[in-house]
Amino acid sequence: MTDTPGWASPGSAPSSDGREPGASGPAEPADRPGPAGPAEPAAQPGADPQEPGAKWSKEQPPAGQWSAPTGAPSPGQAPPPPPPGPGWGGRPPGGPGGYGGGPHGGPPGGYGAWGGRWGGPPPAAKPGVIPLRPLGVGEILDGAVSTMRTYWRTVLGISLTVAVLSQLGAILVQGFVMNDFGTQVSFDDPRTTPGDVFRAMGTAMAAAGLVVLITAVGTIVATALLTTVTSRAVLGRPVSTGEAWRDARPQVPKLFGLLFLLGLMSFGVLFCGALPGILVAVSGAGDGVAAGLLVLGTLGAMVVVVWLIVRFSLASPALMLERQSIVKSMSRSAKLVRGSWWRILGIQLLAAVIADIVSSFIVLPFTLIAMAVSGDGMVGLFATEGRHISWTFLIISGIGGVIGSMITFPITAGVTVLLYIDQRIRREALDLELARAAGVQGQGVGAPGPVPGS
Repeated sequence: MTDTPGWASPGSAPSSDGREPGASGPAEPADRPGPAGPAEPAAQPGADPQEPGAKWSKEQPPAGQWSAPTGAPSPGQAPPPPPPGPGWGGRPPGGPGGYGGGPHGGPPGGYGAWGGRWGGPPPAAKPGVIPLRPLGVGEILDGAVSTMRTYWRTVLGISLTVAVLSQLGAILVQGFVMNDFGTQVSFDDPRTTPGDVFRAMGTAMAAAGLVVLITAVGTIVATALLTTVTSRAVLGRPVSTGEAWRDARPQVPKLFGLLFLLGLMSFGVLFCGALPGILVAVSGAGDGVAAGLLVLGTLGAMVVVVWLIVRFSLASPALMLERQSIVKSMSRSAKLVRGSWWRILGIQLLAAVIADIVSSFIVLPFTLIAMAVSGDGMVGLFATEGRHISWTFLIISGIGGVIGSMITFPITAGVTVLLYIDQRIRREALDLELARAAGVQGQGVGAPGPVPGS
């Protein structure tokens, strides 16, 4: 038995054996009569051919040596041996739609009739932005971009609204608070006392924390809404911004709690790593020993923090789509990530690098224009005395930040959601449940084929 819960968009979760309840799998060849024709095995002697329960003859030819159904074999002619061929999912030799590479023109052993023709299994169903099978890295990235391209009104509308509100808050904080910090304190002025420096630093840290908080709130809201949009895009179903908000709203407070708990855990680990060095420095045992312990402890704690972040990176979509509690969503993420930690880390890093590159290409020109228009220049940005950032610079650079965030939000959120779906397909056969919800059951779903390993 497994504890795989349902998914809010498609419905209930697959059964413990990885198959949809009530779904019939492929029948055994010996129990399923083939098409009527000369190659059909004869019924047992004495059996009524009209009887529904007639049995197959016990004398059957060896497996894998049926000739191609192109004509009736002559009496007494032994079927030719099959030529070697590729496994499931490969392209048949001799061109699309048929075989021609074998010495006898027949299909390689192990192939059967799919959809009335000889060849590999049909491709996996693709009702939405991804095929319903285990995904490769390129398919995950392409699915995130396809979601933004196909449902651009909803996706970009959500991202634009969140980005504008976040950047507006950051601009106001920087314009009012950080400018006061730059004008009130001059580190080169000998009249500046340590008390002035500490007060100014406290104000700057509070302002930076407020900017981080505003950005985090915007990111959480965007993640919640884009998770709902991406889950519908997998099924090929559009969703409006209002519908996405109605679906995500009950889970948004839990999402805040989840990210707050993860941040608290990360801070606790970092503090515990740096604590030995801090204690040695306070005791006065030696500056060199304290610095060494502080560096080593912090580096070790950072490794643990990265491990925890990847381990719980799928908790957000689990919480939103499975309607789980905070602790249960973290447990689900740990279960899905187990055994695929390095793969998930690599895909998340790749998505982050791509998002940063795209954002840099967008933000950098606006920053250069803001420097030229405002007259601050590079000297004004790095000045240590009387530094004042003009509102012109903040507004123009903020516009670039809005555009960059509007494009990168859907990429990072979409990759996380598709990673979650991919792990559930690999471990819990979620593709069967998605196919049932999308109404494409039996159209290439569950057919054997090439499974991307990464």
